[in-house]
Amino acid sequence: MKNEIELFSSIAKAITKHFGEKCEVVFHDLTDGYESTIAVIENGHVTGRKVGDCGSNLGLEVLRGTVEDGDKYNYITQTKDGRILRSTSIYLKNKENETIGALCINLDISEFLMAEQTIKSITMHSFENEVKETFVNDVNELLDFLLQECQNEIGKAVSHMTKEDKQRAVEFLDQKGAFLIKKSGDKVCQFLDISKFTLYNYLDTIRGEQQRKSNPTKLF
Repeated sequence: MKNEIELFSSIAKAITKHFGEKCEVVFHDLTDGYESTIAVIENGHVTGRKVGDCGSNLGLEVLRGTVEDGDKYNYITQTKDGRILRSTSIYLKNKENETIGALCINLDISEFLMAEQTIKSITMHSFENEVKETFVNDVNELLDFLLQECQNEIGKAVSHMTKEDKQRAVEFLDQKGAFLIKKSGDKVCQFLDISKFTLYNYLDTIRGEQQRKSNPTKLF
């Protein structure tokens, strides 16, 4: 993707020049580790990110294969400091149909929404398209977010989780792409209070079951 960086840099600059300083445009190079995917970014102050930072949780799901078509248009998300964004993300593939990059547009509409309160009868905007996406600088923050989402999904503290709960937790994290993050297994084991041996057993069981569901054996 190195040869395309200059092209995407020009595209990002053109979009931000058109829409102004509240519009962030990001190009992610997904051909290497997820720890540093941002190759191009304009108006990074919108999400507080810079070149060399990691991607969001949505990109992990696309790389993991949990989401087959990760392209999302005109969805609503939120920054860590509470600003509302209207976003679009499209994923780029090579001739082998492998995901190699992503182009994302994030427009800060917070001030527009504040103004909207006074003209609600005209706009009547809804948040039906809201998607939970987190923007971080460090991939460890992303993993912390996924662990918190995991605990919310299970609905109980780790100290009260049964073996089945922990297996469900590992399945949730696997589907969210958490194990694509380098050395994530150590943190997951510490979080769930399980050994690496147990973690690998859970993953083998989960992925084996998923494989059986996707390729069921016909009985005659």
